[in-house]
Amino acid sequence: MKKNFLISTGGSGGHVIPATILYDHLSSDTNVIISTDKRGLNYLESSIYQNEIIDTPKLNNMFFLPINIILILYLIIKSFFLLKKKKIQKVFSTGGYMSLPVILAARLIKLKIYLIEPNHVLGRANKFFLNFSEKIICYSSNLKNFPEKYKHKMVIIDPLAKKIIYEYKLFDKKNDKFTLLIVGGSQGANIFDKKLKNSIVNISKIFPIKVIQQTNKNNVSFLSEYYLNNNIENKIFTFEKNLADLIQQSDICITRAGASTLAELSVMNLPFIVVPLPSSKDNHQFENAVFYKDKDCCWLIEQRDFEEKIEDFLKNILINQNEYLKKKENLKKLNYQNNWINVNQKILKIINEN
Repeated sequence: MKKNFLISTGGSGGHVIPATILYDHLSSDTNVIISTDKRGLNYLESSIYQNEIIDTPKLNNMFFLPINIILILYLIIKSFFLLKKKKIQKVFSTGGYMSLPVILAARLIKLKIYLIEPNHVLGRANKFFLNFSEKIICYSSNLKNFPEKYKHKMVIIDPLAKKIIYEYKLFDKKNDKFTLLIVGGSQGANIFDKKLKNSIVNISKIFPIKVIQQTNKNNVSFLSEYYLNNNIENKIFTFEKNLADLIQQSDICITRAGASTLAELSVMNLPFIVVPLPSSKDNHQFENAVFYKDKDCCWLIEQRDFEEKIEDFLKNILINQNEYLKKKENLKKLNYQNNWINVNQKILKIINEN
């Protein structure tokens, strides 16, 4: 008989995407459901992933604090009965305040709790949940803000990436033009819309270039027409279900430093220029970027320097591709043993212990 597991997530794509990947790893051997808040549904295909709504409120508004505390107590009770009804045996959380009711309910029932930390800074919610947890699954043993007394709970795996990413990895790119992919992640990146297009036009006068760029829906027509008027081949999009297809078409990427995006770029051996979001909690995007920069797999530009440096960065890469090729080779070395089967076996080994 298959075991029954629940994965708690919600909020942003940074939480939900790892949850769906974990779901895919577990679903062949277990019965899995995902609990999420309503925001998390934006990143979740309900037709594929069985899910339940636990819409946890934020506790950052003192005026609504009494009401929200009552609501959380209700959600703990709701989670308690959900775990009982579904006969859940183990609970997983990708972090965030959204998991609070589920984790506390699981604690009451004395279920084993496993945390997933995709970032290179321990999230505040995961730090709070550590005492309750059986294990915490991480991508590095050098997480910032990680309490030494809980180091024994840490297990390291390769970064979680969608199964299709590994399939695309097997095919070589064949581009007539140097193709630049620009993505802002689930939080968007207005700085790429406003401060990058002029530099791209300047570069296109020297090198043939194609642009694939993510933007908000109100900017799609303007940006596409702007590039076309400057004789730049382009594809402008707001959301792409299969980002791997766009990565496969590209030679380099300019990106924020969300853990899932960097994992996908890394697995597909696509060198990237990373611009961490300075307002990310505990500066976790910067630390995510440093992880790859220290392995000489990417370039890092802080946002305050982006407008000044990006044009010269791209020109230097196009003029002298030795550094580009070196980073590409380092990505291959980093991901030499990173494949779906190895990650799957590691996850199953972790949850089957004890």
